[in-house]
Amino acid sequence: MRSRLRHHHHEAELNITAFLNLMVILIPFLLITAAFSRFSIIELYLPPASEGTLQAIKELQLEVIIRKQGLEVADREGGLIRRLNNTPEGYDLKGLNELLVQIKVRFQDKRSIFILSEPDTDYETMVQVMDAVRMTENVEAGSVIQYELFPDIALGDAPPIVNQTQDKGNPS
Repeated sequence: MRSRLRHHHHEAELNITAFLNLMVILIPFLLITAAFSRFSIIELYLPPASEGTLQAIKELQLEVIIRKQGLEVADREGGLIRRLNNTPEGYDLKGLNELLVQIKVRFQDKRSIFILSEPDTDYETMVQVMDAVRMTENVEAGSVIQYELFPDIALGDAPPIVNQTQDKGNPS
């Protein structure tokens, strides 16, 4: 009777076929999507805390000021270089890039630039302006070559619009 009561224990087989099928599909998918998601890192530098502590610097301190009406390129010491009004498509980023190429030809060792924006400037505009000041592209011998312009970018707040009749040498 005891032999009848004894149950034969069969070890259960682990069926991992479905899991392996999932892995065969999932791993190539993850590898393909990982190749398309790249992150770009732009190093930004903080502007000096106080201008009162700075010694007088007699070099170009280039600024790009983002305003609603357009872009202003200025030298912190020398004043406005050029105002680029908005085009029907938006900010004149191509004009900004071309102007900065001309400035870079004259000041080849200069690497830093300040980008100053009004409080309501959107993120996409900031990124587009940063791209326009960092590098330019030129077609040479049928291939596109990138040239570095001003890669050391510092961000800050745009100064208030100064009345055109005020003396530029008089700080307000």
